[in-house]
Amino acid sequence: MKNTTLRIGILALILGITAISVESAFAYKGDPATKGPNYSVERHTAMLKAFENKDYTAWKNLMQSKGKVTQVITEANFPKFVEAHNLALQGKTVEAQKIRQELGLGLKNGTGRHGGGMGMNKNPKNK
Repeated sequence: MKNTTLRIGILALILGITAISVESAFAYKGDPATKGPNYSVERHTAMLKAFENKDYTAWKNLMQSKGKVTQVITEANFPKFVEAHNLALQGKTVEAQKIRQELGLGLKNGTGRHGGGMGMNKNPKNK
């Protein structure tokens, strides 16, 4: 009986750790309140300062060319990205997600754009 209970406990622990790991790897995208896999207090503070100052160069250096967001966000559209970040911090997630979609982020189809194929995107801002 103790052996079975121990096995169930270990299995539950492994499943719990796995679930938390998967969540931390995906949930941070678009949610500034969730810690991502590269989180550190220092990096978080620097990132907040970059957003506060609308400092694209500082943000880009912190991102180290990692992730789709660094391919989509440019110096020209960074202020809009900052607006989405600030809206998300205020709990206005629908408004923030709308801006993220306009920027080509978080569309779940892997392309970052509506339509998913060449010639399918009618929005010239996303081309």
